[in-house]
Amino acid sequence: MKNLDELTQEIIAFRDARDWQQFHNSKDLAIALSIEASELLELFLWKDKEECNRERLKEELADVLIYALMLADKQQFDLAEIITEKIKKNAENYPIALSKGTVKKYRDR
Repeated sequence: MKNLDELTQEIIAFRDARDWQQFHNSKDLAIALSIEASELLELFLWKDKEECNRERLKEELADVLIYALMLADKQQFDLAEIITEKIKKNAENYPIALSKGTVKKYRDR
């Protein structure tokens, strides 16, 4: 299985072969990420919780992840580092004793 760095480099090579880097500023990557996330959501609209076209789901999820990886690369973020930091922050905001089995936001408890 490829790791995130290898996937990112494959995405960057695909982009660069087409001379698309000129269009991939942080603002537009963030907008594209949001649009792809909306397309992902649309697959579930007016359906049961787990009902969707799985092939389309894979495609839209891949689009979301591709734009996220490109934005992280553009900002020179270390993915393992920023994800680890966020998990630590979530653990502080959502201690097990107060969060287990509830969907309440930490500031709404």
